[in-house]
Amino acid sequence: MKEFDLIKTYFKEQSVSRKDVLIGIGDDCALIAPSEKQNIAITTDTLVAGVHFPEDTPPRAIGHKAIAVNLSDLAAMGADPSWVSVAITLPNVDEEWVGEFCTGMFELCEYYNVQLIGGDTTQGPLSITVTAQGLVPHNQQITRSGAKAGDWVYVTGEIGGAALALQHYYQKLTLVPEVLRVVQERLDLPMPRVLAGQALRQYASSAIDLSDGLIADLTHICEASSVGANIILDKLPVPAEVLQVLGTEQAIDLALTGGDDYELLFTVNEDNKVGMETALTDMGIKLSCIGQLNGSQKITALLNEKPVEIKAEGYQHFVDGV
Repeated sequence: MKEFDLIKTYFKEQSVSRKDVLIGIGDDCALIAPSEKQNIAITTDTLVAGVHFPEDTPPRAIGHKAIAVNLSDLAAMGADPSWVSVAITLPNVDEEWVGEFCTGMFELCEYYNVQLIGGDTTQGPLSITVTAQGLVPHNQQITRSGAKAGDWVYVTGEIGGAALALQHYYQKLTLVPEVLRVVQERLDLPMPRVLAGQALRQYASSAIDLSDGLIADLTHICEASSVGANIILDKLPVPAEVLQVLGTEQAIDLALTGGDDYELLFTVNEDNKVGMETALTDMGIKLSCIGQLNGSQKITALLNEKPVEIKAEGYQHFVDGV
């Protein structure tokens, strides 16, 4: 199948057709008409086989995750996801693979009313680059730089399950099928916290999505906002499966550094604390208050009310200049 036949057959037809898309797939550029008094949030992520997902990940899960990780970035800014463009590099055209990939991608797009408006297809080692765009009401965006000393630190959902699945994949441990099934879903099919991000526009002083590990991503907030943090490790929302396999101390280490959770880490001041908790709890979103910001510009931690040293860092793409 040739490139333009591939695009026409698998990528052009979709169930979402937004009114603000004037020209979508099929021209040199897409043309969109955003609403007045709204800003456009834009993010780009690349997923490479063997780096961001195991080589044998099902194509439907790869399609889902390619969209999910980008929508997670939009969620962290409080944006309403609107449009995506996808550049995919394929070793060869396997029509069954491409069909499953598109199914996973379009399922999530349809759920959040996101339209695919363009992209590119090339031949080479498997990788997917997605640019996602969303709308934020003027001056209501959430950034990493708005946190203040005294703000409370929260995280949605649970953290550490996806990292446990990766440890199984890299043969650092062997999981029984019942546990593997649960944590594999956390790795392959993360659900971006879009609704939480939209609600947090009214409450959060800062936010980031958890992709590289809690410590690494909290460090980004602390550096952008010139603050420090004290984290209560007992409060980390670690899945029961991770605690069962690793025990408390190793499970906490994994939750701090594992990454691939795509939950939201955010801060809220004292005045907004109760309102935020009520709003998100009413939406059925699990929340955990895991610490508080301070003026130290350092990250410290307590376990069982005793200070502990945090040595590990989160995932990094380039180490020692490589």
